[in-house]
Amino acid sequence: MYALFKKEISNFLNSLIGIMVIVVFLLITGLFLWVFQSDFNIMSFGYANLDSLFILAPWVFLFLVPAVTMRSFAEERRTGTMEMLFTKPLSDWQIVWGKYLAGVALVLLALIPTLVYFFSVYRLSLPVGNVDAGGIWGSYIGLFFLSAAFVSIGLFCSSLTNNQILAFLLSVFLCGFIYIGFDMIYSMALFGSVDLFIQQLGIASHYSSLSRGVIDTRDILYFLSVIILFLSMTKLVLSSRKW
Repeated sequence: MYALFKKEISNFLNSLIGIMVIVVFLLITGLFLWVFQSDFNIMSFGYANLDSLFILAPWVFLFLVPAVTMRSFAEERRTGTMEMLFTKPLSDWQIVWGKYLAGVALVLLALIPTLVYFFSVYRLSLPVGNVDAGGIWGSYIGLFFLSAAFVSIGLFCSSLTNNQILAFLLSVFLCGFIYIGFDMIYSMALFGSVDLFIQQLGIASHYSSLSRGVIDTRDILYFLSVIILFLSMTKLVLSSRKW
């Protein structure tokens, strides 16, 4: 599995898509947070916090993560290397986890440089260091789990087709629905006492909870459940193709 992980990371970093994901993420967040005069601009906001980053980043990842994962299995099937992959001394789970961890590692590489934003806000605050560090670190944890969940969804969508564009579109739709779809249903107040349960099925409420700086095990378990669910479905799709 480690060899597959290294191969996937190498492919990401040696391909245009992998580098572009990191560059585009940093470029978009950097411009909106520090350059463009908008509601996201930290200097215009007047408070030393990174709320703008954690509002903007999920929407950027909503498109960038599917761009990373769309080729994971779709490209293998299109080029005929999927059968070769199955001949390796790897179980289906090892294949899924190897590709999944590589995707998560690439997202993490995109997140690490944003720590410069935290250092900048820390130094710009008056007095220096007067920031809600707990809320910021909680938001980073929430953003990491959110992106990790998006990677698992993207892998599942990629396993369904040999068309990368279709895998991308399916992934964007499914990630978007799980992120805000349940919140939209909740806001309609159609199901009475069940509405709150429906809201809890979505990522947004758990991401918002972690962003307050309180690490609730229920939120962590939710993200882990989403990840395991979609990785299990990916494994099931891969196994079914050998029957």
